[in-house]
Amino acid sequence: MKRSVMFSRIQASLILVVAGCASVEAGPAEQTLDSSTGVIRIERMLGDLDEPWAVAFLADGAWLVTERDGRLLLVEDGKAREVSGVPEVVAEGQGGLLDVAVARDFNESGEIFLSYSQPADGGARTALARARLDRDGAGLEDVTVIFQMSRASTSGHHFGSRIVEADDGTLFLTVGERGARELAQDQGVHNGKVVRVNRDGSIPQDNPFAGGGGLPEIWSYGHRNPQGATLGPDDHLWTVEHGARGGDEINRPEAGLNYGWPVISYGRHYTGGRIGVGTHADGMEQPLFYWDPSIAPSGMAFCRCERFPGWRDSFLVGSLKFDLISRLERRDGGLVEAERLFEGDYGRIRDVRVAPDGSIWFLSVIDGAAYRVTPADG
Repeated sequence: MKRSVMFSRIQASLILVVAGCASVEAGPAEQTLDSSTGVIRIERMLGDLDEPWAVAFLADGAWLVTERDGRLLLVEDGKAREVSGVPEVVAEGQGGLLDVAVARDFNESGEIFLSYSQPADGGARTALARARLDRDGAGLEDVTVIFQMSRASTSGHHFGSRIVEADDGTLFLTVGERGARELAQDQGVHNGKVVRVNRDGSIPQDNPFAGGGGLPEIWSYGHRNPQGATLGPDDHLWTVEHGARGGDEINRPEAGLNYGWPVISYGRHYTGGRIGVGTHADGMEQPLFYWDPSIAPSGMAFCRCERFPGWRDSFLVGSLKFDLISRLERRDGGLVEAERLFEGDYGRIRDVRVAPDGSIWFLSVIDGAAYRVTPADG
């Protein structure tokens, strides 16, 4: 049974035409390119995907990929099987089945985590579920919702939805403000927040509002729509979020801190109007890097990258607008954009991950494919 509520194919086609994406051609099945780290090979690992959103890896080489309409695929030895038991999703606007993460102790627990737009009275809300993956039967068992937003909305925008498991086993989830800008500053709702929960959904005692003053799941607030997140060089959470017209941000969210949206921003409203009070305000954090014009960032990975010496200790951020991966380096306590990779070659890039073997993977939305990057010499 299809576990989703979807636009019609006609509506979806119109959206693609309006976005100017209908004529994008598929990237090559395999190619080699010169790069700042030497000659690299890009291979298409799986095609015919319907709006892929996230990819995650098992230790033995198998991998998982989500499609926004509600399908989770398990890929082993190049063959994909649909996983049953996925929660029902609302696949409207930017919502649907979104991120997937594999638990650090998967070999013992068999657990994975899914984020998605959950049907609810009043529309849909970002939710996080834990489940056991039965690989033999390609199904999910013991599916348990461990977090859901405090309120639902009919808006199809800004679900956020990246999952990161910290070294201590707690889970971070990014949550967009759902288009209700002012709620990003309200600690009484989950809109525009990074939340942190234990794997059973309980509240970590060191969360900043665990003792009151805000919803106990909240880690940081004042975010717009963080669609990328990773553990950085310090094993701390780093995020990338969409600005409006300009002002996409990279942040390193700290407990209880305010990251400014919509009071401060380096972008402008889509109408051209000024956002809030400008770029600075007391009690609000500055981004570590921002883009203007916007690149529409999505997936984010930190590349320790022993296999790519020239990219070691870089952040890799996918771009939905310019069809590229932005590589950023740490310099003088900040970040700089060192280069733009694959610009225009593969369409809108939704996710970027580093696999256990050190290869770099990315998902192309319009292409409907998963790609793997390795050094050309192996």
